[in-house]
Amino acid sequence: MIVGERKPLAEIKAMVAPYKRLLILGCGTCVSVCMAGGEKEVEVLTSQLRMLNKKEGRSQEIEEATVQRQCDREYIDPCLDKIRKADAVISMACGVGVQFVAEVAGENTIVLPALNTEFYGANLGAGIWAERCAGCGQCILHLTGGICPIARCAKRLFNGPCGGSQGGKCEINPEVDCAWQLIYDRLKARGQVELLEEIVPAKSWKPSLSGGPRKVKREDLLL
Repeated sequence: MIVGERKPLAEIKAMVAPYKRLLILGCGTCVSVCMAGGEKEVEVLTSQLRMLNKKEGRSQEIEEATVQRQCDREYIDPCLDKIRKADAVISMACGVGVQFVAEVAGENTIVLPALNTEFYGANLGAGIWAERCAGCGQCILHLTGGICPIARCAKRLFNGPCGGSQGGKCEINPEVDCAWQLIYDRLKARGQVELLEEIVPAKSWKPSLSGGPRKVKREDLLL
């Protein structure tokens, strides 16, 4: 899932200061699961801003709403009237949601980010999320025992460790596991160490650099 963290209240307050009518818009999927931008978090931010306004003698109308996904037009469309009536929308979605709500609502709609989008991650325990994927578009997990060297190696190395690790820990931080040590250990346990002999060529970013944002198009799903 996409993992995000809410921006500091002072930063959000500064962003919304010029606007009189606000809509705080939550997202019910990824950022709801990581407790950063779901319905409960919308309620908390709304309460905080109202208390600040009362304390500082500022007048702002604040509405709240949460849609299932801000990255899917079918969930944005029913909320468009609320979105367009606001002077500014505070999106509590990831960066994709912020951009897509603005795109669907039209160029006159101001959509502000309430979250910092961090990474694609997994829940390791209560209140802990860790990066597991960088969305690079060229997956090699079948060669690395299901452990991503792009997301988990500090140097994003494709073909083995850098030589700076000590005792299975990365040289950048003794608390960070060396991704390639993890890969080797898992492949060894599976009897698949020979997979490390396959050379993975350097990643080519040309399609995205020369052709704009990456896009997936499924011909079998097109109307």
